Amino acid sequence: MENNKMTMKDGNLILAEALKHQGIDYCFGIMGHPVIELSMMMQGVGIQYLGFRNEQAACYAAQAYGYLTNKPAVVLCVSGPGVLHAIGGMANAQVNCWPVIVIGGSCPEDHEGIGGFQEYPQVEACRLYCKYSARPPSPGLIPLHVEKAVRLATYGRPGAAYLDLPATLLRGQISENLIAKVAPCPPPPLIYPPPKLIESAADLISTAKKPLVIVGKGAAYARAENEIRNFIGSTGLPFLPTPMGKGVVSDYNENSVASSRTSALLNADVIVLLGARLNWMLHFGRAPRFQNHVKIIQIDICPEELHNSVSSAIAIQADLIPSVALLTECLKKRQYSIDKKNKWWIQLIADGQKNKQGVQRMSADTSVPLNYYPAFKTIQQSIPTDSIICSEGANTMDIGRTMLLNAKPRHRLDAGTFGTMGVGLGFAIAAALYCKDVDPKKKVICVEGDSAFGFSAMEIETMFRYKLPIVIIIFNNNGIYGGTDKETFKQIQTAAEPTKVISPQLLTAGTRYEKMMEMFGHRGHYCETVEQIEKAIKVSLELGDAPSLINIMINPSADRKEQKFSWLTESKL
Repeated sequence: MENNKMTMKDGNLILAEALKHQGIDYCFGIMGHPVIELSMMMQGVGIQYLGFRNEQAACYAAQAYGYLTNKPAVVLCVSGPGVLHAIGGMANAQVNCWPVIVIGGSCPEDHEGIGGFQEYPQVEACRLYCKYSARPPSPGLIPLHVEKAVRLATYGRPGAAYLDLPATLLRGQISENLIAKVAPCPPPPLIYPPPKLIESAADLISTAKKPLVIVGKGAAYARAENEIRNFIGSTGLPFLPTPMGKGVVSDYNENSVASSRTSALLNADVIVLLGARLNWMLHFGRAPRFQNHVKIIQIDICPEELHNSVSSAIAIQADLIPSVALLTECLKKRQYSIDKKNKWWIQLIADGQKNKQGVQRMSADTSVPLNYYPAFKTIQQSIPTDSIICSEGANTMDIGRTMLLNAKPRHRLDAGTFGTMGVGLGFAIAAALYCKDVDPKKKVICVEGDSAFGFSAMEIETMFRYKLPIVIIIFNNNGIYGGTDKETFKQIQTAAEPTKVISPQLLTAGTRYEKMMEMFGHRGHYCETVEQIEKAIKVSLELGDAPSLINIMINPSADRKEQKFSWLTESKL
C-alpha cells in the first residue's frame, strides 16, 4: 500500500522545479514573507540566488543578464512594497526589450479585501509594465504559467513577465500526479524575410548616393554580429552604432562613422536600420536631424515597430541573422561596394577628423581640476579592449559613449531607451556573473556619474558578498549635470536655511565615495590627476575577487563638446 501513495508537493517546490525545468539559472531578489521558503527551495533545486539590497536594482540585474544570455533570469519580491519597488525595473526591461521574469509573493487569498498584510492589487499594478501578468489559480497549474512567462518574455519583442504567488498558493499541497506536465519552452522561431523585399532593399542601396547603416542594440540581442560584420566588410558601407549597438561591429572598424555622427544622419539619403528604433535616441528619423525625404530600409522582429514615426520605404518583419545574410549575398551578386574614394566617404572622413581634433584638444588639457575628456582618455588607454562597460549619468554617460570604445557586442550597458538612472550597479553585477560563467578573465568596468551612483550605491555590499571583481569609476562633479566647488558649497550651506539656498542640482561637494570600501576592509582610490587614475585602474584590475572604487574629481563646471543638435531635438513638428 505504501508504494501506491503519491508524493505531495507544495507550491514552493512546484514553482522552484518549474523554473529549473524551464532553464532558469539565476534568481535576483530580496527574501521575506511570504517567499522565504521559496528562496531556499530555489537554491535547493540548483538555481543560483543573489540577494540584493533593493528590488529595483535586482530587477535591473536580472534583465541585463537576460540581455547578455538571451534567457531570462528571475526577480523574487516580497508582497506589496517589494513588488512595487521592482516595477521601475520591469518598466525599464519592457521599454528596453529585455527578457525578465518577476515573481512576487502576495498576501494570503483568504486575507484579501479585509486588510491583509501588504495587500495590494499586484497583478493589475504590473500589467502596464509587462507582456504577461497573471496569478496561477492552483498549485498544479504553476508550471503552465511559468512556461508561458518564459515564452512571452523571450518570443517576438522580448520584455517582462510577472507571476503573482499568494502565500496560500505557495503553502498549498497537491498530489504530484495532479501537477501539469509542461515541456521546456523551445527557442523563439526564426522569421525569414520575403525574398522580394530583400531584392528591393538591395535595389535601393545600390542606387543610393549617401547610404548609411545604423546598428541598434536589437542587433546585439539577436546575435547578428557575424552577419552584420560580413555585410559591412563586403559592401564598404559606413555604419553608425546606437549606444548599446556599439561592438556589434567593432568601434575600431574603419567603416565606423561615430565621429561624424551629425553629418552622417543629416546627409544620408538611404538608411538601413538594423535592430534600432526611430525614437528620441535617433531624433524620430525626422528633420531637422535627417533629410525630409530620407529613405528608410527597416528590419525589425516586431511588426508594430515598422513605419513607426516615419514611413519606411522598405519595411521587413524578420530576424536579422537571415535578413542580413540574404541582403549581403544579394549585393555580392550585383558586385556592389562603396570605397573610401567615394564623395560620400570623403565628406564623412573630413567631418570626422574635425570632431576628432576637437576631442584631442580637450583630452590634452590635463590641468586640475580635470575635465571629462583626459579622464576618459586615460581610462580607455588603461582598461582591456574586451571589457564590458556599464555606464550611467548625464555627461558621464554621454561623453563615455564616444570615448570608451567597444570591440565586441553586448559589451556596453547603459541607461538605454528609457533613460533610467540607477541601473549601473545592477547591470555590472549581472555582467560580472556572466563573465564568471563564460570568461572569468574578462573585466567589468562600471562608470558612474556621482548622482547616478547614489541610486543604488549599497549594492557594493552585494558585490563584496558574492566576490564580484567589478571596477567602479565615479566621475564626481559634485552635482546633477554640474555642481560647485567645496568652498562655494560651504558658503551656500551656512549662509541661510539650506533648503532655501542650495540649488536643486547640487550634491555635497568633495564627497569621498571611495571611503565606502573601508566598510568592507578594502581601500578605495581618490584621484585628481591622470597619473593617479592610471595607477588606480592598474591596482583595481589586479583584484581577483572583490570590487574596487575609483573616485575621480571632475571640474564642477566641465561640460561636453558643443553639439550642433541638442540631445533631445524637437523633431515631432
